[in-house]
Amino acid sequence: MIRNTLTSKQKRFLRAMGTELDPVVNVGKEGVTPTVVESAKDAITKRELIKVRVLQNAPEEPKDAIERLTTRVDADLVQVIGRNGLLFKRNFKKPQIEFPE
Repeated sequence: MIRNTLTSKQKRFLRAMGTELDPVVNVGKEGVTPTVVESAKDAITKRELIKVRVLQNAPEEPKDAIERLTTRVDADLVQVIGRNGLLFKRNFKKPQIEFPE
């Protein structure tokens, strides 16, 4: 996938969708481990848009952890607010999200 190809209109649409999502991946005291990366890959393949939460006991800053996870999952970072991040990756085999024109 080509990363960072979302327009500002698409990001706004995804941010609106993300307000209703619950975090499906938590980064804990071990940081961004291979297990966390695998669970994020599985979730983003099924859903295309996931919310990630960095817990209080994580060893690094929330923004750094979310950016590292985004890179390892090969996704687009839509938004970071506090300890939560929104990641998007298009599933070309079974698209879930339809962008408005």
